Amino acid sequence: MQPFIYFLDLFVRCAVCNHKDTKVIDSRISIDGVSVRRRRECEKCGFRFSTLEEIELLDLTVVKRDGRRENYSKDKLVRGLEKALEKRPYTDATFQKLVHKIERDIQKKRRGQLTTAELGDIVMKHLHVFDKVAYIRFASVYRSFEDVRTFESELKKLLGDPKMPTRRKTPKKSVGKS
Repeated sequence: MQPFIYFLDLFVRCAVCNHKDTKVIDSRISIDGVSVRRRRECEKCGFRFSTLEEIELLDLTVVKRDGRRENYSKDKLVRGLEKALEKRPYTDATFQKLVHKIERDIQKKRRGQLTTAELGDIVMKHLHVFDKVAYIRFASVYRSFEDVRTFESELKKLLGDPKMPTRRKTPKKSVGKS
């Protein structure tokens, strides 16, 4: 537990003079309720700065398909999402919200371990709402599409979604004889 306290201590040091005593002036919970923004002031030089505190998933083990176990890694989640969202329009703020929502769903499971299948289902649920193209990209890797038919089947499910806007056919202009 001591390394975590030291790690946290680094973030409350003054960004200008590195003094370790800072006081909290204001605290606000984020809109999504996942993080706390604190406004701080250095007691030595008076410099003001903000810190952002988030809940970190620590004691979570991910059970791989082959039975191996490894600690949950937010970095791996972020890299996977970034890969799926490559060249897709999104902002940093909406991306962070997506990550928070996924991690909140993981926390709601209230278990010490999850399978990659459970984790993948949570991610897919959120990507389905966030970005349809990213959802298909992620699904193609996560579900290991074996062939075009499997991919086509998933795409048909997506297109059959009543929430997804359908493309209207524009009537063709008829060229009549005058």
